[in-house]
Amino acid sequence: MKRLIRASIVVMALAFVFSMTSFAADTGADVFKTKCASCHGADGKGETTMGKNLRLKDLGSAEVQSKSDADLTKLIEDGKKPMPAYKGKLTDDQIKDVVKYIRTLTK
Repeated sequence: MKRLIRASIVVMALAFVFSMTSFAADTGADVFKTKCASCHGADGKGETTMGKNLRLKDLGSAEVQSKSDADLTKLIEDGKKPMPAYKGKLTDDQIKDVVKYIRTLTK
C-alpha cells in the first residue's frame, strides 16, 4: 500500500512539473503573436491597419535587421512611443526569443 501511495505521488509530481514547463515554454513566435502581431502583423511587415497608420517598418527589412540584438532588446524593453515597454511584462528570455524570432523575418 505504501508503494502505491509513493508511486502515485511521484507520478503526480512528474505530471505537475511537465505541465508547468509546457506553460513556461513560450517561443519567440508565440510571444510575438500575442504581443506584437496586432500592430506589426503576423509576418512582421506592419501591414495591419495600426501598422499602416503608424508607418511601422518591415521587421524583415535590411534597416531593422542591421540593428544589433542589443539594440532590438533595448527597444523591446523600453518601448518606442506608441509601442509599450515590455520590461517587467516579459521575461528576459522571452525578449531574447522575440529578438531571435525577428531575425527569422528577413526578406
